[in-house]
Amino acid sequence: MDLNLLTAFDALLREGSVTGAAERLGLSKPAMSRALGRLRRVLRDPVLTRAGRGMVLSPLALELAPRVHTLVEEATSLLGTGHAVELSTLERTFAVRANETLTALLGGALLGMIGKEAPSVRLRFVAEGEEDVRSLRDGAVDLDIGVIDETGPEIHVEPLFHDDVAFAVRPGHPLTRGQVTGKRLAEFPHISISRRGRTGEHGATVVAVVPAAPAAIYLLRDSDAVALMSRRFAGQAGLAIVEPPRRIPALPISLAWHPRLDADPAHRWLRACVRRVCRELS
Repeated sequence: MDLNLLTAFDALLREGSVTGAAERLGLSKPAMSRALGRLRRVLRDPVLTRAGRGMVLSPLALELAPRVHTLVEEATSLLGTGHAVELSTLERTFAVRANETLTALLGGALLGMIGKEAPSVRLRFVAEGEEDVRSLRDGAVDLDIGVIDETGPEIHVEPLFHDDVAFAVRPGHPLTRGQVTGKRLAEFPHISISRRGRTGEHGATVVAVVPAAPAAIYLLRDSDAVALMSRRFAGQAGLAIVEPPRRIPALPISLAWHPRLDADPAHRWLRACVRRVCRELS
C-alpha cells in the first residue's frame, strides 16, 4: 500500500466509478482499473461493484471513506507545506457547500476568477443538507459558505459580508408605486422560500413554497406575488425591490473550513478567491 494507491482509493470513493476517478486524477481508465485491482487484493474486498447501470461501494469501502480522505488531505498538506502552488497546472476539485442563492450570487464571478488563474480546477457545489461539521471534518466539504450557526471548536469561521433581505416583486408591480405598509403587503399573495417547506409569512396569504430563491424568480415574474429574499440576488435577477415597512436584520455570511487545510497552498488560494469575490460584491 503506497500513497498513490491511497489517492486512487480516495478518488474511487468520491466518484463512485472507475471513469470518474480516472478523470479526477488525470489517469487513463485502464490505469485506474489496475489500481482498483490492487486495492481489491490488498483489502480482500470488492471495493466497487456493478449494480445495474451504475457502481456501488462495498460496506468496507463506505466505512473507510472518511479516514482515507483525511489521510490523503493530510499527506497532501504535509508534502505541500512551504511550497507555492503552480496555479496554471493545478488539477483539483473542491467541494463547496452553499445554498442556491449564494451559489448564484458568487458562483459566476468565482468561476471566472478561477478559470483565469487555474483553468484545470473544478468546483463541485454541494447543496445544503444537515448543517453540521461532520462533512468538514471528514473532507466531504472543503469550504462552507453561508450562515454558520454551529461549528465544532476546531473549525475556522471567517465573516465575509452581511446579506440584506427585502421583498422582491416583478418590475412594474403595484407595490413599486406608493408607500409600502404591512397592510398593502398582505393584500398580495406571498411566496415563501424555505428548504424545509415552512410558510413563514405571518399575516400574509402564502400561495407557494419553494426550496430556494432561484425557483421563486419565475413565479414572481409572471404574477403579482411577493417574496422575501436576498436584496443582492433579487437585483441580480432583474426583480424590483420593495423596502419592508420595518427593518429586517441582515444575514451574516461566513466562510468555514477545517484547520487541517490551513497549510494547503491550493486551499489558501481558493479562500483568497472567495474573499476577493465577496469584496467586489460588497
